[in-house]
Amino acid sequence: MYETTKTKKIWAEHHRSFLKGKGIDIGCGPDPVFKDVVRFDVEQGDANEITKYVNDEFDFVFSSHCLEHMKNPYIAILEWWKLVKPGGHLFVIVPDEDLYEQGHFPSRFNADHKSTYTIKNEKSWSPVSVNVNELIKTLPNSILIDLQLHDHNYKRDLMKRGVYLEKTDLFSRIQKGFYTFVLKYFSNMDKFLSDRKKFIYDQTTFPNTLAQIQFIIKKMN
Repeated sequence: MYETTKTKKIWAEHHRSFLKGKGIDIGCGPDPVFKDVVRFDVEQGDANEITKYVNDEFDFVFSSHCLEHMKNPYIAILEWWKLVKPGGHLFVIVPDEDLYEQGHFPSRFNADHKSTYTIKNEKSWSPVSVNVNELIKTLPNSILIDLQLHDHNYKRDLMKRGVYLEKTDLFSRIQKGFYTFVLKYFSNMDKFLSDRKKFIYDQTTFPNTLAQIQFIIKKMN
């Protein structure tokens, strides 16, 4: 939630320069990239087949943490690409599979994720992995402008710390909530949290922590 707001804090001015003019934000929920952007979410239709609902072209098409929810990301992104004017940009953010899913699919932290994403060249552990570099190549008349891994404030020493707590009893839920609170708000967590190895954490719930891939593509004239 509010990953766009977190991401905007780290953008340089040149990132914002690709989001000029008339734009649409796909899957924005309550956190659109700008107030005056055209918003498209489940209330407006199915983003898998967005051209059935939107008959227009835009200077930029933005989407943050939505593509991983699509039935087929290759088909969905081609649909989104049709909305980009020649000379315009497609600006997409997806979770990084190593930092977010942490070697486990289905996702522990969002059961609706249908695909995972990487920018690495080696074979992925994920059965539904999408290599962003290969995904971009499927878009006709395109050129890659920017590709980045965002791991700001992410703590790799907290990755894969034992078995994920899946108990549903009240005590376990209270205990997990307490540890998550400590990790969020106490800087000296190593000394304070002696048994943190029992849990695997969704670090994107921590303040200003990112675990994602950002890519910007230009549609050639």
